[in-house]
Amino acid sequence: MLLKVDQLKKEFADKIVFEDVTFSVSPGDRIGIIGVNGTGKSTLLHILAGQETADFGELHHPNDYRIRLLSQSTDYPEDQTVMQVLLSGNTPTINALRHYEIARLALEQDPANETLLTRFISAQTEIDAANAWDTESRLKMILNKLGITNLEATIGSLSGGQRKRVGLAEALLDEADLLLLDEPTNELDAETITWLESQIKEYRGAILLITHDRYFLNRVTNHMMEIANGTAYFYVGNYESFLEKRAERRERTASMEEKRQNILRRELAWLRRGAKARTTKQKARIQRVDALQELSYEEDEAALEVQVGSTRLGKKVIEAVAVHQQFGDRTLFSDFNWLFGRKERYGIVGRNGSGKSTLLSILAKRLEPTSGEIIHGETVKVGFYGQFAEFSHPERRVIEEVERIAQVITTLDGQEITASQMLEQFLFKPEAQYKPIGKLSGGEKRRLKLLTILMDEPNVLFLDEPTNDLDTETLSVLEDYLESFPGTVITVSHDRYFLDRVVDRLLAFENGEVVSYYGQYTDYLEQREPAPANAPVTKEVVPVEKTVVEVPKKLSYQEQLDWKTIEAQIEEAELHAESLEQQLASSGSDLGQVNDIYQQIEQAKTQIDQLMEYWTYLSEKIEAYDNYKK
Repeated sequence: MLLKVDQLKKEFADKIVFEDVTFSVSPGDRIGIIGVNGTGKSTLLHILAGQETADFGELHHPNDYRIRLLSQSTDYPEDQTVMQVLLSGNTPTINALRHYEIARLALEQDPANETLLTRFISAQTEIDAANAWDTESRLKMILNKLGITNLEATIGSLSGGQRKRVGLAEALLDEADLLLLDEPTNELDAETITWLESQIKEYRGAILLITHDRYFLNRVTNHMMEIANGTAYFYVGNYESFLEKRAERRERTASMEEKRQNILRRELAWLRRGAKARTTKQKARIQRVDALQELSYEEDEAALEVQVGSTRLGKKVIEAVAVHQQFGDRTLFSDFNWLFGRKERYGIVGRNGSGKSTLLSILAKRLEPTSGEIIHGETVKVGFYGQFAEFSHPERRVIEEVERIAQVITTLDGQEITASQMLEQFLFKPEAQYKPIGKLSGGEKRRLKLLTILMDEPNVLFLDEPTNDLDTETLSVLEDYLESFPGTVITVSHDRYFLDRVVDRLLAFENGEVVSYYGQYTDYLEQREPAPANAPVTKEVVPVEKTVVEVPKKLSYQEQLDWKTIEAQIEEAELHAESLEQQLASSGSDLGQVNDIYQQIEQAKTQIDQLMEYWTYLSEKIEAYDNYKK
């Protein structure tokens, strides 16, 4: 076991973020952490990394245990170079590479210096002793995949996305026992995300990660942790398995709450009959009713609602005419002509730096093209949801920011609700509505920005990486809203799941051109995957059919014996699997025990499948023989 977390609790300003969080992490674990923005996901990672302290609870781990956290934003010294950051770790291989790099650079400056030559040879020997040449090759591969080319560039000269990539490269190179990743897919294109999936699967240590990318989450995790209602729930399996098991847990909770309410009604009805309160039995009943009233199985899981409307959109929406964009000597795109219609859903995709966000800003008339023209229809009302939730007055309270737009909002069904009620629909509880905007988490700021944009009732939505920093619950609601949105949607996104759900047309940047594709993003990616260079070219051979008459055989003696007992065996195996499922449901948060039971369940299911296949084989054999005899 790498880490044992015992009864962790964290409070902020008298608000309990989470409590009694207990779990363990073993080598090979890939644990995905999800929860609504503001539930403490990032806080938990910072506590595990030792960058924040818990108010209660303990962390147990071996003395030689190493942990690494990649936060959503990096805080490297501005004057450090990319290479200095990448070689700032403290492992034998990283130390050897750092000494080698320092000696190499010094020798390049003064090639005739024998002292520097001796130091360089010594550094080579150190690399040999530490077996660090493989690490150097891996470093080059990671840099190449992440598009990091200038190793002498200072951190201060890099964009936020470039800094995140440097941080990701450093984290993967460090090979800690436990790697903590907070939104690692932000700023990455689809090709790089696919590569990162393979890196996480091959990583030697354990990984805890927070991500909004549901395809990514589904492909790399083997456990899930949900933070909700101030506590943590644990599930064995990936994201798809988690969705099924969470639904089952909620059904059980609803059933238990219904039983509690029924018992409470009966007990209250009996007490109200006026029986004497002095008897021991009566007092016990009163105590029981009090306990039932205090107990609740209801989960306070408010769901985000998007009920804002949009203004009417005419036939003419947006037309791009001979649009050309150039930065210095570099042409992003040229002679782009396109007509966007009502209710159309477009995704703009391509590698990082290809010009996706630039095109989106030009289409929204937030940026002038080098040449060409963007024409908006007379009824177009633009809503632009950018990558960053920027507010000009971070000291302003949440409710003040919303009331600045409107104090009363008309919903899709024609009802009028206050700004405070609208904020509650966006999961801002009354006490959170009076917080300064600057005190909100990154995800909460994004959610508030989305609300302020939708409240303005746009009929053309421009979304630039809308899934960044939004939790999976909010994304699902946003996707549902966009599916029924009566206007036009144009989005830039790297989130494959989001694109598959929301858009049906793509504008893809390919080799300096913008090409169109009709269909889902996943289909587009599969279509673009090149065949292996060394794949053999095979000529299709059409087999000649031969007519063969086979005489069905009856069951052998052993098969006849098996046929008599197989249904009972199937029933017994199914009962055993059900029993294990019940054990799993009541096993609590001990990941070791849960994993044990889960493996038994998988074995039981495999046995059931094998028995069913054998039963099918025997029944078909019997049927074939009976038909032949007839």
